[in-house]
Amino acid sequence: MQEEGLMDEANRADPPNWIQQHAVYQDLMHLDVGDSAQVYAAFLVYMELTEVRKWKEVVGVSWPELQAVLLEGREKEGEAVQMIYPLPSHRSIKHRELRTILDRGVPMLLCAVASDSSLVYQRLCDGLLTPDPPVEIQDQGRRQHRKRRLQT
Repeated sequence: MQEEGLMDEANRADPPNWIQQHAVYQDLMHLDVGDSAQVYAAFLVYMELTEVRKWKEVVGVSWPELQAVLLEGREKEGEAVQMIYPLPSHRSIKHRELRTILDRGVPMLLCAVASDSSLVYQRLCDGLLTPDPPVEIQDQGRRQHRKRRLQT
């Protein structure tokens, strides 16, 4: 009877906070950046990169200039290391701060982390890139050229 009472009490107790007990979260906290919201964002990004996107060799890195935890990892085995800056959506960032990361010459992703834990990635680079036009626009140009050629 006493054992049943103990088990009922154990079942009623709040479950442990698995995030705070996770080894990676604790490692990120030990980097001492002083911003627990940013560390939490870094952990969410870490979990998404490793568990969903299957990135390799993802580790947390303290970045004192930003007072933040950045992540380094490889999208696929053997590819170049990329830097990921997990940024809580309520926090702003200055161009000067991004330059400190970009000046390392490593490809960089900025990951905005919303309060509902949704993540939005933006690839950053040193300079401007001309994007490829969408396929529909390329096809449309060819069709118009054919129409003109047929009309003449």
